[in-house]
Amino acid sequence: MKHRTFFWFFLPTGLAMLLFIALPIVSVLFQSVHTPHDAVLVTVENCGPFGCKEETTIDQEATRALRDAEPLGKFVGLQIYFDRGHLAVSEVAEAWRSTDSISGFLSEINDLPFYRAMAFTLTYTFTVTPLLIVLGLMIALAVNSLNRHLKGLVIFFSLLPMIVTPLIGSLILFWMIDSRGVLGSALQYLADDPTLSLKASTGLTWIMLIVYGVWNSAPFAFVVFYAGLQTLPQDQLESAQIDGATRWQRIRYVVIPHLMPLVTFVALIQLMDNFRVFEPIIGFNAEAHATSFSWIIFNDMGGETRLLSSAATTSVLTILGVAVLLTPVLIRTWQDFKGKT
Repeated sequence: MKHRTFFWFFLPTGLAMLLFIALPIVSVLFQSVHTPHDAVLVTVENCGPFGCKEETTIDQEATRALRDAEPLGKFVGLQIYFDRGHLAVSEVAEAWRSTDSISGFLSEINDLPFYRAMAFTLTYTFTVTPLLIVLGLMIALAVNSLNRHLKGLVIFFSLLPMIVTPLIGSLILFWMIDSRGVLGSALQYLADDPTLSLKASTGLTWIMLIVYGVWNSAPFAFVVFYAGLQTLPQDQLESAQIDGATRWQRIRYVVIPHLMPLVTFVALIQLMDNFRVFEPIIGFNAEAHATSFSWIIFNDMGGETRLLSSAATTSVLTILGVAVLLTPVLIRTWQDFKGKT
């Protein structure tokens, strides 16, 4: 393709990426190093028949003029990044000096909102991603081996989690695990404990969120792997079968190597998606037991006092976290591409 042709072909995509990806990221970065101006306070002495007293009021005109002059706010550099609501550098250093063990140090920093969110986000990401890849591959292999008359029905039911809106799906499961729900009542009966509640335990809440994450995302992996199985070279499978390879050996040495580029693709997409986990926390009303970076951003931007600078800082840290997570996958993809070329 000629350079001129490629330029005009890529121009619409490039402009869309510039407008909807690059510019918002730059805007968030600028917002994260600025904080809203403090209100200009004026002390006025009011005297009356019973004496004089001082009153402090906000000078609306001066405050408005200050904000008009610097609409982004007051430049604070990296101060917000290092405060207690984010990296909490001073608090982490103090916890490191005051504790004698790693477990004690981790327990101390777990009380900090950013690190508490990081603990759940990383646990969720590195648990859900491999589990959904394995489950999606198993479903794809099972469906591919079915009779063609049954495939359509099984595929339809396998895709149901993708049809349900994530927030609605999490709410449904939340009601099911309630003490009056199907799963909650069954667990109470099996454990012979009428007071058992999945919502009261941090560990059980994390497990339920992970189970929901796998259930909700596995159909995507299934669709990708099932499409890849349709391109599987049958001559290699037949040759392996003639050589006496078992079904597991054919899957291990023929099917999985053929699907590895798709495994990398699914891992890439799901790492980004799982690192931004948000809907299950809201649907399960699990803020007391589990928070994520996306939930912190949502919490900062809600309410009467919207902490836009704090939300922007968390957004930048989230982008950096996603970049770190994707780096090994991208390096692997680049090495595979160079090997093929």
